[in-house]
Amino acid sequence: MMMHTRNIYNGFVSGKLTAASKFCNDLPIWTKLDQFGDHYLVRFGWAILYTASYLFIINHFDLSYFWLLLLPIHYLMGPIQGAVVNWCGHKYGYQNYDNGDHSHNSEPWGIFLLGELFQNNHHKYPTSANFAKKWFEFDPSFQILRLLDRLKIIHLIPA
Repeated sequence: MMMHTRNIYNGFVSGKLTAASKFCNDLPIWTKLDQFGDHYLVRFGWAILYTASYLFIINHFDLSYFWLLLLPIHYLMGPIQGAVVNWCGHKYGYQNYDNGDHSHNSEPWGIFLLGELFQNNHHKYPTSANFAKKWFEFDPSFQILRLLDRLKIIHLIPA
């Protein structure tokens, strides 16, 4: 399932696939940032940065080089975090909407994951950039998106 999803995402980045128009409302457009983040040199650069950070800490604090065995966790953190969020967002929490699925919101934990655990809200409003819908829900990622929009780094499409 993860590889299938990865292939779909790569199809969107490469332009081989386009999203249906119903999924394109009220979403940020950041073509240059997507191209930058998807470039293999950027990914390789992050791996070098993680490795250099580990080596600096190991040498600075006179630690064992066995700490380098933790590097794969950093390299795989993105895909693993995505799988955990998706799993938890369909198993634990509360539902604001009866979407006919098992999606849940997991507030207050969603704040720590920058709004990623508002799965029930996301399934109800899949094109919304703001996943928070109730007065007690807060989506920090949406606030970041609003700032990036004001700085003209991205463009939020109004609802």
